[in-house]
Amino acid sequence: MKPGSGTTTQVVTDETDAERAAEGRVPETAERASDGETGAADGASGVDETEAGPSRRWPRVLAGLLVVVLLAAGGAFYVAGRQLRDTPATSNKALTDSAATTQVAGDVTNALGKVFSYGPGETAATKASAQQLLAGKALQQYAALFGQVEKQAADQKLTLTTHVVRAGVTRLTHDSAHLLVFMDQVYERRGKAASTAAAQLSVTAQLRQGRWTIVEIDAR
Repeated sequence: MKPGSGTTTQVVTDETDAERAAEGRVPETAERASDGETGAADGASGVDETEAGPSRRWPRVLAGLLVVVLLAAGGAFYVAGRQLRDTPATSNKALTDSAATTQVAGDVTNALGKVFSYGPGETAATKASAQQLLAGKALQQYAALFGQVEKQAADQKLTLTTHVVRAGVTRLTHDSAHLLVFMDQVYERRGKAASTAAAQLSVTAQLRQGRWTIVEIDAR
């Protein structure tokens, strides 16, 4: 290579760069460097946007899950509360309504005292009371047995007096009641000493026209 040729090449290169600078154009080397920086910046921006997308979605997903959990918990608490309110213990008015409990105990006590008390000449009145105070199975059982009792009362001059010692209401709804009744019955025959016997009955009553009527009696 000639020394002159190397000098000429160097001059031409310098002139070309000078001309580009004069015309306001960036040298190719600078353009390449600028393009490289722009690409790197775009790449970095793409990574940030990709990573930022899921990070912005996570709070919304968690919020949605939280709402679902709260709704499910609220429904569970409602069902549990409803079950507590509807348990047999809370629906038994014998535990919560003292006035209704007193009424049914009083009506049943009065009815038993009348239908299980009679004398030799008073069986007709007792039978009439049973027609008003008993119903259903209780009235049928009473009618079947009272025929024999009526005959014995007349033949033996028998008097029966019944005292209810205690009437406990074990279950009470708005129109039905179950009671456990303890009674003392005094038997008197003419010419003989009176005798006393204890009796225990399981009684079911229904509210009819504002009065509790006995519908079933079982000896215990």
